[in-house]
Amino acid sequence: MTREEIIFDVSEKMRLIRAEAGYTQDKMAEIIGISKKTLVQIEKGRAYAGWTTVVAVCALFREAETVRFLFGNEPLEVLETIAREGADYRKEKTMGGKVWWREIAREHDYILQQNIISQHFRIIDVDLFRIFSSFDEKEALDRFKELAIEYKEI
Repeated sequence: MTREEIIFDVSEKMRLIRAEAGYTQDKMAEIIGISKKTLVQIEKGRAYAGWTTVVAVCALFREAETVRFLFGNEPLEVLETIAREGADYRKEKTMGGKVWWREIAREHDYILQQNIISQHFRIIDVDLFRIFSSFDEKEALDRFKELAIEYKEI
């Protein structure tokens, strides 16, 4: 998944996200910080939302079924992964991945998972804190191996 694909997907679903929330175009535009004219252009498919608008929509409407359908249970994690291009994170508690994630590997105190919708990878520890996230499988596997080796050395 790329930034452009995310922009395209959210732009195409903007009307549905707004309808699901029960907002008028005026209210939705106010909430996400764009003009009504811009929102109308996006909803009619004449323009795409900008990255900051997409981030705002996904953050403010992360519980919406439409947003979850696009990105799984943790849409902000998908956006962070794209924005940071795969980087170690501040430790952030997750829900453990029981629904939207499949386990790829488990070693010592680390679990490598892949999101079944977005297909991105993440590493969490046994306390369910996210340590790393990337769309690059090799990068995720390499980081997982590094963490396992570091664990053995401690």
